[in-house]
Amino acid sequence: MSYLFTSQRLGFRTWKQSDVALMAEINADANVMRYFPSTQNVAETEAFVQRMISMYEKSGYCYFAVDELDTGAFIGFIGIAYQEYDAPFTPCTDVGWRLKQTSWGKGYATEGAAACLEFAFKNNFTDELYSVAPGVNHPSINVMQKIGMKFDLHFNHPKLTEFPALQLCHVYKLNKNDYSQLGSKK
Repeated sequence: MSYLFTSQRLGFRTWKQSDVALMAEINADANVMRYFPSTQNVAETEAFVQRMISMYEKSGYCYFAVDELDTGAFIGFIGIAYQEYDAPFTPCTDVGWRLKQTSWGKGYATEGAAACLEFAFKNNFTDELYSVAPGVNHPSINVMQKIGMKFDLHFNHPKLTEFPALQLCHVYKLNKNDYSQLGSKK
């Protein structure tokens, strides 16, 4: 398999049509989607994959399809994406992830998100990255903190007004200069 870039255990690549069914399985898992308004069906997943393909063709980045390097197995997505909804910090470039349950607890989200920070800053796609999660999504907030992002603000997500338990979101941020300093501390 040819990857755009890799981390220690993960390969990051563009999407292919055969990924739709695999991603649809992940999006249909209620536990994976517990911090979202609902699960997603195959048509919604297909639209997501097409949006990622278009974003990559236009911008050179997206939420990438991710495989385990050892097995070649598809585990979900990790990457960066342009966001434009109504919020105090948008438009922005966001780092995000969604992995199948059997890949949880292995550090893949943290490893992959850190690799995407490096990819974004090294290739000068942006000078700052954001990450957003509902306040109840402690696992994702924990990943944001582990990769060196700092809390920026709370806001009520305009796409979650009908879901009060999810609407209050935490925003974390990391700029290129602070990222460079993180590397020198390692």
